[in-house]
Amino acid sequence: MTVRTFAPAKINLTLHVTGQRDDGYHLLDSLVVFADIGDHLEFAAGPGMSIDVTGEHAEGVPADDRNLIWQAAQAVGWTGSVRLNKVLPHGAGIGGGSSDAAATLRVLSEQGVDIPDELPLLLGADVPVCVAAKAARMQGIGERITPVRVPSLPAVLINPGVPVPTGSVFAALASRANPAMPVDMPEFETPQDCAMWLGDLRNDLETPAIGVAPEIARVLDALGATTNALLARMSGSGSSCFALYPTMKAAHFAAYEIGAAHPHWWCRAVALN
Repeated sequence: MTVRTFAPAKINLTLHVTGQRDDGYHLLDSLVVFADIGDHLEFAAGPGMSIDVTGEHAEGVPADDRNLIWQAAQAVGWTGSVRLNKVLPHGAGIGGGSSDAAATLRVLSEQGVDIPDELPLLLGADVPVCVAAKAARMQGIGERITPVRVPSLPAVLINPGVPVPTGSVFAALASRANPAMPVDMPEFETPQDCAMWLGDLRNDLETPAIGVAPEIARVLDALGATTNALLARMSGSGSSCFALYPTMKAAHFAAYEIGAAHPHWWCRAVALN
């Protein structure tokens, strides 16, 4: 029997770096949402483990034990074949690999496989928030997940195809002890309300990432110049960026504008929740 699931893109609307532990792990405070675009996975139990990667961004995705899907399955003793349709750019700051691993854990849990509580975090800092795949505040090293409510946010996602090593971005970070997000989050009625509140917050990795990959600044400028853009910001450690809009019509129009001007960029209009 084949089981299918969806691994949505993870977007950091904010990403505050608030400290660093003695073991080197960074402390984060981030508002995370998920897009209605993502990777598609199919699972079929069997005697051996294999991953078949297809899709727009299949090139460069490992199909062995370097893949987080493989590591998640191996950690709980599951074997079988996995078909991964790679829609999302990988290494792009939108949680593609982490979301794939989280989707694997969800599917196996639904099939009755016991998932140790500590396993998601062992696979990666973004995996715990991706398991629920719903809007949440992520704190600590990724282990503290608090569900939040946000309205559906029309957005455009762009990845310019420029690799940004996460280690290089953190190494270039000027301060590792920055203010956290406000303790209490308001309830937003509209995308405009949400964007206005987000405007006073940050992605602390944006400036160092631009230093590593200046193309990110060009993406942000292009997004900010689109009609009706409410906010433009980088997600995660880059190089993907997003802009928020008041309506999906405005988001689709902006995606058309940017796609025509920069056909080599990966550009999609999405809804974030």
